[in-house]
Amino acid sequence: MKQYAVIGLGRFGFSIATTLYSMGHDVLVIDKDEEKIQEISDLVTHAIQADATDETVLKAVGIRNFDVVAVTIGSDIQASILVTLLCKEQGVNYVVAKAQNELHAKVLYKVGADKVILPEHDMGLRVAHNLVSSNILDYIELDPNYSVVEIEVIPKWIDKTLKQLDLRAKYGVNVMAIKHGDNINISPGGNDMINQGDILVVIGKNKDIERIEKESQKF
Repeated sequence: MKQYAVIGLGRFGFSIATTLYSMGHDVLVIDKDEEKIQEISDLVTHAIQADATDETVLKAVGIRNFDVVAVTIGSDIQASILVTLLCKEQGVNYVVAKAQNELHAKVLYKVGADKVILPEHDMGLRVAHNLVSSNILDYIELDPNYSVVEIEVIPKWIDKTLKQLDLRAKYGVNVMAIKHGDNINISPGGNDMINQGDILVVIGKNKDIERIEKESQKF
C-alpha cells in the first residue's frame, strides 16, 4: 500500500484524495479550511487543518516519508510554488503539482515538480489512477542507490525471451513489467518474448541501470 499526501482541497484535490483512498491507499490531506477538512475527514486516512506553506507543518507530518505528494492548491499560485519547493527540499521523491496555466507550470517544473497537471487537460479521477500506475511506467528513485525505470528494448534483445536475455545475471536488474503499446504485462515470466517497440520496466541499482542505458545509446 502506497502513501499519498494531497495538499489543497479544491474540487480537483478532493477528487484525487478520495479516489486514491477508495483504491486502498493511505492518504493524508492538508488544507487551511476547517470546513473542507471536516467534509473529507471520513473519506481519507488522515485530514489535517494547517498551512502547508509553513515548513514546520510539513516536517511535523513527515512529508518526506510519503511516496507521492500532490500539490493541488487552488488559485494561490505563490502558495503552490512555495509548497512544491518545500516538499522537494524536504526530500519528497515524487511531487505532482496542479498549475493554473502554462507559465505557472514552467515555474513549478523549475522549482522541482516531477509532474505538472493542467486541470483542463486532466480530470482529478484520471490523475489519481495515473499516480498509482506511474510507479510502474515512470522513473522512480526508490532511494539514493535503487531505482525503477522504463527502458526501450535495444535491437539485440528483440525476439528473445527473458530467460535467454537473463538480465538479472548480466546487469543485476529485475524485470517488473513489459509494456507493449497500451498493454502491460506485469510480473512477466522467463518464456515471455521481447518484441520490437517494447518497453521494459526494471528495478535495480542505479549503477546497473546506467550500464544498460549506456549500452542502449550505442544503437
